[in-house]
Amino acid sequence: MPGPLEGVKVVELGVWVAGPAAGGILADWGADVIKVEPLSGDPARTFQRMLGSDMPTNPVFEMDNRSKKSIAVDLSTDEGLSIAKSLIAEADVFVTNVRLAGLDRLGLDPDTLTAAHPRLIYAAITGFGLEGPDKDKAAYDIAAFWARSGIAHMLTPEGDSPPFQRGGMGDHNAGLAGAAAISAALYNREKTGEGQLVSTSLFREGIFTLSFDLSVTVGWGLTLGVGDRKTMHNPSTNNYVTGDGKRFWVVGLEADRHWPPMARVAGHPEWIEDERWATAMDRAMNGQALIAELDKIFVTKTLAEWIEVFDTEPDFFWAPVNSPEDLLADPQFHASGALIEVPDGATTTSMIATPCDFHGTPWAARSLAPKLGEHTVEILQSLGRAGEADSLASAGAIGVYVPD
Repeated sequence: MPGPLEGVKVVELGVWVAGPAAGGILADWGADVIKVEPLSGDPARTFQRMLGSDMPTNPVFEMDNRSKKSIAVDLSTDEGLSIAKSLIAEADVFVTNVRLAGLDRLGLDPDTLTAAHPRLIYAAITGFGLEGPDKDKAAYDIAAFWARSGIAHMLTPEGDSPPFQRGGMGDHNAGLAGAAAISAALYNREKTGEGQLVSTSLFREGIFTLSFDLSVTVGWGLTLGVGDRKTMHNPSTNNYVTGDGKRFWVVGLEADRHWPPMARVAGHPEWIEDERWATAMDRAMNGQALIAELDKIFVTKTLAEWIEVFDTEPDFFWAPVNSPEDLLADPQFHASGALIEVPDGATTTSMIATPCDFHGTPWAARSLAPKLGEHTVEILQSLGRAGEADSLASAGAIGVYVPD
């Protein structure tokens, strides 16, 4: 099961999450991805220590780097840079989230590489884009995607502190967008024979993620309010707590269609005609009182008991607010294909899948993430330079993995 990008050669010069995520998606889809790392390694390798120094594996790094090959080179040396340029010369795609000002000093900038290799797809993932006063500014996704884009603000009730973003949320969005742009550019190259520069940024990904709200601001000059579950205008789109402390979310977006099933599951079909709550406007005007009533009702049963009630109403749309442990126990999690088995040499390791499936050209993960420099000699051999490995290593131009 090679995947739809079988035969596509990718060179990734990526750090932390966004760039490696794009390369990881391409690797899942069947591309041959060479990960170019500094001699100290992609700093994402340090997640193993940051999240738990006594843990034997690095699942965060594995997620974005499985099925790749690693070569460790010092790009500040002439020989190391020469190796990287030789790899890029043979590649279909070069993907990077290293700041372009630094790449410019190495001659790995978009203008230089696309001029030298007209068929190359150069994919740049940046913090804030390729233009503007902050184009060379460093950024993690917490800054560019979460905070500066407006997402954190629009999730913060008045007077509260902003919620913390979960790790890599913006990075993985940007990685997926990068992989999509690369795929579109490869398709265009099939028609024209020409490569191109494609780009996305953490900032743009944040803006796009918040585009429902921002479209209203741009189009109407208005800012939508921050949600407060106690005062929602449509109580049929809200979250509630059950007697066993579980929380669930009701998604009755069509206020008049979804109010009757809501009233019936609450055990009060007479509320459908109650003058306080009969219309969407009535429920908006009296929403706080209605939500308080519903809160009293939903704590009278466990979630399991409520599920039996919910199942009697086909138009009652809802979902549990799952913890990670709940999610792993959710049968739909497994049925959806969210978990894959990655060959690890002995058996397999369970990992989270990237989110796209190809039913005509299905993909499968091929290996765990490489050790730093695990494929350095193999890759040098592909360049006809295997005999130079010892001298290059002695000169500090490359790093070679040596098993314990």
